[in-house]
Amino acid sequence: MPEVDIEIGGRTFQVSCQQGEEHFLHSAAKMLDDEASVLSAQIGRIPEPRMLLMAGLMLADKTAGLQDKLREMEDKLSEREAELSGLRDAPAPAPERVEVPVVPASVTDTLAEIAARAEALAETIDGKKAG
Repeated sequence: MPEVDIEIGGRTFQVSCQQGEEHFLHSAAKMLDDEASVLSAQIGRIPEPRMLLMAGLMLADKTAGLQDKLREMEDKLSEREAELSGLRDAPAPAPERVEVPVVPASVTDTLAEIAARAEALAETIDGKKAG
């Protein structure tokens, strides 16, 4: 079992940990040291047990706040998942009926006749122009 030296509040401690967990121990010690540094800056020199207790309580308070936020986010996620599941399981909406107006045959016939007259006029004008 490796022995690791950690520094908290300007004091060095030797701690044992499982093989391969040294990184996690250093990370935890850094968080505790950050809180101890805040205490030292605010209060000054305090006895080691009191400093460790206060720093631990400050970390516990932050952890409790994060757990509350995590629960809140998990609840919101559950709501969204339920909503998404409901939308996926809902039957497809009925197709919307779209009616396209039909142009009466008499109108199309009249337009075709007008187009034919316009083409005839254009040919007559082209013929007079050319000749």
